[in-house]
Amino acid sequence: MQFINSYDLVIAGGGHAGLTLALTVKSALGENCSVAVFDPNGFEPRANDLRASAIAAVVRQKFEELGLWNDLQKDAQPIHDMVITDTALEEPVRPALLSFGDKQSDQPFAHMVGNNTLSAVLKKAAIAAGIELIQAPVTGYQISNEHVEAMHGKSAPSHAKLLVAADGARSTLRELAGIAFYGWGYGQMALVATIGHERPHGGRAVEHFLPSGPFAILPLTDNRSSIVWTERDRDAKRLMEMETDSLLRELERRFGLELGKLTLLTALEAWPLKLGLAKRFISERLALIGDAAHVIHPIAGQGLNLGLKDAFSLATRIVEQARLGLDIGDATVLKAYERDRRFDTSAMAVTTDVLNRLFSNDSMPLRVIRGFGLGLVQRSPRLKQFFIGQAAGGI
Repeated sequence: MQFINSYDLVIAGGGHAGLTLALTVKSALGENCSVAVFDPNGFEPRANDLRASAIAAVVRQKFEELGLWNDLQKDAQPIHDMVITDTALEEPVRPALLSFGDKQSDQPFAHMVGNNTLSAVLKKAAIAAGIELIQAPVTGYQISNEHVEAMHGKSAPSHAKLLVAADGARSTLRELAGIAFYGWGYGQMALVATIGHERPHGGRAVEHFLPSGPFAILPLTDNRSSIVWTERDRDAKRLMEMETDSLLRELERRFGLELGKLTLLTALEAWPLKLGLAKRFISERLALIGDAAHVIHPIAGQGLNLGLKDAFSLATRIVEQARLGLDIGDATVLKAYERDRRFDTSAMAVTTDVLNRLFSNDSMPLRVIRGFGLGLVQRSPRLKQFFIGQAAGGI
């Protein structure tokens, strides 16, 4: 049966995961697959947003295959080296307990890419590929015969063989599907900003494990770094209310003066930290990807990569089914996708939760255990290579 507003694939959410899924499917199937992406914000980047995210090597390789990396690398800073320390805030010396770099690999294990750059490149490529971008939220859906009807307030519902929820941690579609979302808050907030400094960072990322939570310094292009500063809720609110000079002094205590004088290039933004995992990643003719399926602590810098790997995995299953001339919304496709992604996301959720609980405290016995464990990794080439692989996205 032919419907008005009929597509093969409808995606609710035009963020990084949603657009990546659309592009990967469209790149493989071309005119044989019609794709529409709905987003209430109109696919426009946030004004003056200088935030950046780590793109793991395995994800970068996928972007290269899609022909996107040439545009992305103009704003990409390779991470050549990573250092981990575990100290109290007042300690003047922070010895490196674990360090690794691209000398152990044939390529950088990650790149820092501006969020707005990634959004703009994905949007441009989606338009060029003939993907329909529609400014509207998907507000509901229902199953009808061998299709799913997506309601969005734009005339008649859109019909598709498969509907994908990429609509964030508060996913409307996940809730409508009756899929439970289990998790908890950490009583911590991530304070995020872009910092300027006098001296070059050399492509080094640093993660200081402090009693209140990790303080991550992530290199950006030029003499800039992105910070992800984890603090307990009450302290985060106090810091957000500080004048700039006082805030910079607090920042210098954590950042150090190795790179010279610091300047705040963006206002500090605060994000509450939570763990969340959907009980199921699928329902009838519905799949969850990205934050709609899982939310993790940023301690390992893998939140964005998990969502993009969801997109690549689901796209692979869709393309395989479509090339056989079969229904891309069939339960076998969705179950295969869930098998592909369930272990990886669950393992990363558990890992980040355990790391945060282990490191976000000032317990001396735990500090001894942490130091012993990190020292063991530092002295073991095989263990170190394993951790490099994890940082690179599992390659």
